[in-house]
Amino acid sequence: MNILWLGHGSFRIEIGDQILLIDPWINGNPMMEGQDSEAALAGATQILVTHGHFDHTQDIVEVSERTGAPVTAIYELAHYLFSKGAKEGHAFNKGGTLTFGDVSVNMVPASHSSSIKVGDRAVYMGAEIGFIIRGEGKTLYFSGDTTVMADMGWIGDYYKPDIGILSAGGYYTMDMTLAAYAAKTYFDFKTVIPCHYRTFPALEQSAEKLASGLPGVDVIEPQVLQPITL
Repeated sequence: MNILWLGHGSFRIEIGDQILLIDPWINGNPMMEGQDSEAALAGATQILVTHGHFDHTQDIVEVSERTGAPVTAIYELAHYLFSKGAKEGHAFNKGGTLTFGDVSVNMVPASHSSSIKVGDRAVYMGAEIGFIIRGEGKTLYFSGDTTVMADMGWIGDYYKPDIGILSAGGYYTMDMTLAAYAAKTYFDFKTVIPCHYRTFPALEQSAEKLASGLPGVDVIEPQVLQPITL
């Protein structure tokens, strides 16, 4: 498995016979300035979307058109993106399981909000969510934008993920201290990768507090487009 950060909450995950793009934000993403967007998107087989906010959906239709990859999201958001020209994947919901070749994807809850600005108002786009991704004998929990929530208890107990990609920048999501608390309270991760940080001044700029709060866990600070191989 190769995990490549595209900055902010965006990732490219190469697993099994799939190349998954999660919330790919290319245009206007400060972390992607000067980076190779073609390499970031090349060969994508599926696009997964966690919620409606602009920093997660702004480029979804364009990326789907560029790559030919279908888009999968929660029901309301998926149908909105399909109506705007995204290639149709799945409009499923929490508790649902999809299989893409050698990889399975489960939709799990998050605790955040989800809307897209249409004209001068924010329009509800279904619930915010995360994903469990399984392949190559590994189980990855992708938290999406979230704070700590009790649902992490059953997610950790039922799926037993060994890898966590956790939003941890604070202000809009958990901060590093809260993410460390969530990880040690609800999960037994071998590897944790923080995200949704460093993008803006309001967000945390270092994962030092996350690492210090998780002794014995391999906390990896990602660098844009540098593969983390697990």
